[in-house]
Amino acid sequence: MFPKHIANALRNGQKVEPENHDLVTIFFSDIVGFTDISAKLDPLKISEMLDRLYNSFDALSDYHDVFKVETIGDAYMAVTNLTTAQSDHCKRITEFAIDAIRVANQTLVDEENPSMGFVNIRVGFHSGSVVSNVVGTRNPRYCLFGDTVNTASRMESNSQKNRIHCSEISAKLLKKQCPRMRIYPRGRIDVKGKGEMETFWIHTEGSATAKDKKNGTIRNFMKSVRKK
Repeated sequence: MFPKHIANALRNGQKVEPENHDLVTIFFSDIVGFTDISAKLDPLKISEMLDRLYNSFDALSDYHDVFKVETIGDAYMAVTNLTTAQSDHCKRITEFAIDAIRVANQTLVDEENPSMGFVNIRVGFHSGSVVSNVVGTRNPRYCLFGDTVNTASRMESNSQKNRIHCSEISAKLLKKQCPRMRIYPRGRIDVKGKGEMETFWIHTEGSATAKDKKNGTIRNFMKSVRKK
């Protein structure tokens, strides 16, 4: 999970210097009720569920040209406008988020026991500046640092089941990058470590990806990925 130029530098034994990024959009998701699911399922089945879910998310990240940063347990982190310049970075993350919820809701918790239902996730994102760097020499990790990361994580933790929650900064960017996207004010909420913030919900229907759904573009793309 390294950008190409970082991977090349590490392969050549070069020291990787920190990089500043003035404006990125960071996505976080996690699974609703993951603790309860973990208490009911064998660890092997938990790993299989996460593998199925995140294989689908990875395929969507390719489709939307979103850079996957990492997964930590049931949390998935991705970013736009980091490794390549993307003037529509907020729009891309939003459309990725909409499809991530769709895919999660089609992913069985336990394929051998359909009565356990499908995966539900919470999603949040925020836009701002970050510093990227490679941390460690043994199993090095490509990490993002800055308050933008913390705020994006708070947008996710304050989200709700199968909903997309974003900051005011991201909402304003999204309105410019995709005027037809429906955005609804949530009002001011108390965010841990941030105080009161004005935040917004993204409507998950009638989005810019809806036309792709009607034409089966993403559906066919996902089928081709699962066959590999």
